[in-house]
Amino acid sequence: VQLQASGGGLVQPGGSLRLSCAASGFNVEHYTAGWFRQAPGKEREGVACASNSDGGTHYADSVKGRFTISRDKIENTVYLQMNSLKPEDTAVYYCATSPHSLDGTTWPRLYGYDNWGQGTQVTVSS
Repeated sequence: VQLQASGGGLVQPGGSLRLSCAASGFNVEHYTAGWFRQAPGKEREGVACASNSDGGTHYADSVKGRFTISRDKIENTVYLQMNSLKPEDTAVYYCATSPHSLDGTTWPRLYGYDNWGQGTQVTVSS
C-alpha cells in the first residue's frame, strides 16, 4: 500500500504545474484523497480533497479557482492541477488517503488520513 507523489518543480509566478499521486496496492477510487502542503516554518495544511462518498471536492480558500483535484481510475492516480501559481504556493506537497467520507469541515484535518506519500517540492519564483 503506497502513494508516490511526483510533478513538483520550479515555476514562474502565473505558471502551472500538475502533481500526480500514483497509488499501488489498493484502489484509490474507494478512498477519500487529499493534497496537503507544508511551507518552511509553517504547519502542514489541506489544499484539496476528493471525497469517496459522492465524488465531491473541497478546496482551501487560498487555492479556489486556481487548483483542481481529479482522479484517473485507469491509472489509479490522483492529480492536482495548479494554475496561476503564486510565490506563496511554494511548499512541499503531499498526497494522502483516508478510508472515511470526509465533509467540508473535516477534510483538512491531518489525523483523518492514514496513508501518506512522500512530498514533492513546488517552488514558485521568478
